[in-house]
Amino acid sequence: MFRIIDANLNRATEALRVLEEIARFKFDDKKMSEELKNLRHKICLEFDDRYNQLLKSRNTQEDVGTDILNTTKENREITLQSVFRANIKRLQQALRTLEEYGSLDSKFRYSTYTIEKEMNEKIKMNIKKYLLKDRKLYLVTNSDNFSSDEEFLDRVALAVKSGVDIVQLREKTKPAQKIIEYGKVIRQICSQYNALFIVNDRIDIAQIVAADGVHLGQDDIDIHSARKMLGEEMIIGISTHKPQDAIEAQKNGADYIGVGPIYKTPTKPKREPAGLEYLKWASENVEIPYYAIGSIDLNTIDEAISYGAKRVALVRAIMNAENIEETVKNLKNKLK
Repeated sequence: MFRIIDANLNRATEALRVLEEIARFKFDDKKMSEELKNLRHKICLEFDDRYNQLLKSRNTQEDVGTDILNTTKENREITLQSVFRANIKRLQQALRTLEEYGSLDSKFRYSTYTIEKEMNEKIKMNIKKYLLKDRKLYLVTNSDNFSSDEEFLDRVALAVKSGVDIVQLREKTKPAQKIIEYGKVIRQICSQYNALFIVNDRIDIAQIVAADGVHLGQDDIDIHSARKMLGEEMIIGISTHKPQDAIEAQKNGADYIGVGPIYKTPTKPKREPAGLEYLKWASENVEIPYYAIGSIDLNTIDEAISYGAKRVALVRAIMNAENIEETVKNLKNKLK
């Protein structure tokens, strides 16, 4: 019995430590960190008078359970969500065992159900905020001006390797199968260099190529419908062209917005520029990440920054640059 209590006390406190680190380092939530830390200490105190007996009973070398493999863990992708779920359930199971064998008060286990709900909600809100944090340079692709797929993909790879934080696969003239083909390669590139991968418009393709999210236009599927199809964990961005667009995007749950076009751009020849005043308005009123877009390059970025741009999205300035590596480096230095 002492061996059971010892194993589950260790299991519970270890799980609490993992959860505490999520609250402390991922959420920057002092109150939640303190709650988890205090719970850990209180549970230990419940067994403090039995510490020597528990330690004496420990027999790790002959424990038949130490080498039993968890086959589901081998195939599980390690994400914030998966780590949280594994450890909150580990904690609750250990506390239930301590109730049965160690007469631990059930109030400790009941308190974790509230903690589970609060942390899960916070993860759903914060995981995308965390993913987008400090990602300031956003590349939007256009393969039309390149002689081959190889040249196009090589330039995307070089841009990501040079420090681009997000890549959006935006291919308006290509058939779906070609976009999927591009997407599978760019997915691998982004994963290798820790960049986010977004697909323009096509929710179906975003799911097929395991993108991190989608970017929608004002005339595309609405955010609520996209969220139902994609779930809570995928990033949803949307283009905005005026304050009302931005207000609606925030209200409807967009994770980030594009602000523009700031200047006249051949990417959207029929759209008049939203202008620098809209960028200034966004810098003062938008609470989610926003990316200034529309003919921003090394010649215009300083002016955009002076009107409040903290993050920028570019197409030709990177894709068509003579020296992609140098261009990305200079853009990132300006955004600092």
